Amino acid sequence: MPNPLLFTPLTIRGTTLKNRIVVAPMHQYSAFHGHATDWHLMNIGRFAAGGAGLVFIESTKVERRGCGTVGDLGIWHDDFIPHFRRMADFMRAHGCVPALQIGHSGRKARMFRPWEGGKPLTQDVAESQGVTDWNAWELVAPSALPGGEGEPIPRALAIAEIPALVQHWADAARRAHQAGIEVLEIHAAHGYLLHQFLSPRANVRNDQYGGSEAGRMRLVIEVVEAIRAVWPDDKPLFLRLSVEDDAGWGPAQSVALARIVGPRGVDVIDCSSGGITGRPTAGPATYGYQVQFAEQLRRESGVMSMAVGLIVHADQAEAILQAGQADLIALAREILYNPNWPLDAARKLGAEIGFGAIPAQGGWWLGKRAAAARGVIPSTFGHGLESARTTAP
Repeated sequence: MPNPLLFTPLTIRGTTLKNRIVVAPMHQYSAFHGHATDWHLMNIGRFAAGGAGLVFIESTKVERRGCGTVGDLGIWHDDFIPHFRRMADFMRAHGCVPALQIGHSGRKARMFRPWEGGKPLTQDVAESQGVTDWNAWELVAPSALPGGEGEPIPRALAIAEIPALVQHWADAARRAHQAGIEVLEIHAAHGYLLHQFLSPRANVRNDQYGGSEAGRMRLVIEVVEAIRAVWPDDKPLFLRLSVEDDAGWGPAQSVALARIVGPRGVDVIDCSSGGITGRPTAGPATYGYQVQFAEQLRRESGVMSMAVGLIVHADQAEAILQAGQADLIALAREILYNPNWPLDAARKLGAEIGFGAIPAQGGWWLGKRAAAARGVIPSTFGHGLESARTTAP
């Protein structure tokens, strides 16, 4: 039996991924004044040791104003570099490629953590948690429009401020390189600042950064160009888009943008959805509900795509790759549920790597058990995609 595509290496520029399994960037909201903590090393470490080929550290903010919560990670100063270097070194030592997503919350800044309600943060609570720069932690956006009913109104960025904003992204990329990060992703989705500029609902400017589809794309293009000027040619660059946001930005616009940024150095479009209206928009959240966007972007733009969104089962992930719908499979909540998902997938798909999908500290013992206790079925075995559709609790 040929080796599954899921476990076939993929080379992008000078980086080779040992498999097509990606751990998507997931906010942990657990930083201290922007700095990574032991939680981050543990969280990233379990995915690295779990066998994924590419692991993204969560969305990390390019400037202080860009923090969404008290607990957001930052990379707006060189003092942050050692924390990321420690994570990158650990990830690389365990066989995965270290990656970082960089972003800016824009008008979605100064919020309570999701499990605290996710509403606009209050100054007294922020200061009780150690925030000393409340007034400097300013909400900025392309236009002075709130993100939702009852939310604060951000300040519209002046044209004169935009070059410095773009430079923040370039500086963040430089720091990521110095920290040993090998793959970088620009976050332009989920209603954050770059997506706000793309959106006709959030961006009603009438200058060169608005007023038309080309104008609304301008900032993202400038950020891509500025990052590529400092990000090494042999290192891949990804771009996350809300391919459909149900608010005026859709697949046609995403394809058009991909065709522009691809030749400027974006290697992969990470295909998500939603954010401007505050809800997922690709229909009901069912298995693989966003795969259609990865397929369309890949087919119509000529840029590689990454599928994400309720990809849960190994056979489901393999089918997406076999059908040519995406080049990479990103997991988020499912790999939180089972950090050893790559090992589980390798066993279920009959991949040659088998128990070697994870480091020997775990894989050797599991292989020994399998050889000695034949007939023992791991706790994660049972469902594939089709049976899960009808038997899920």
